[in-house]
Amino acid sequence: MPRLLGVDIPSNRQIVISLTYLYGVGPATARELCRKAGVTPTLRAKDLGENDLAKLASLLDNDYTVEGQLRRQVNQNITRLREIGCYRGIRHRKGLPVRGQRTRTNARTRKGPKKTVAGKKGVKDLR
Repeated sequence: MPRLLGVDIPSNRQIVISLTYLYGVGPATARELCRKAGVTPTLRAKDLGENDLAKLASLLDNDYTVEGQLRRQVNQNITRLREIGCYRGIRHRKGLPVRGQRTRTNARTRKGPKKTVAGKKGVKDLR
């Protein structure tokens, strides 16, 4: 398995698909990387030479923010929003959807499993 920026990329897939296993590299960026490095996009990752891997690694390191650096940047942005107490920061702090989605129904990914609240007692229960 070839390694790029400390991540094992799958060797039996095309290099364009394998590059998307890196955090911050999507399909469009992967195609652009292949074009800049002069690598055939349909080539399997296991068939890449050492110099091709070195070209890709240097391009990723110099021109793109990926992996640990990108994760750190995103976390710093969220921390900044929390500290200044803006609307988005408050939503992050409370664990609610940040981008205007409804919360009366849905939003289970952010809110977690349902917390059942006891209902009101009926008229028959009061007698």
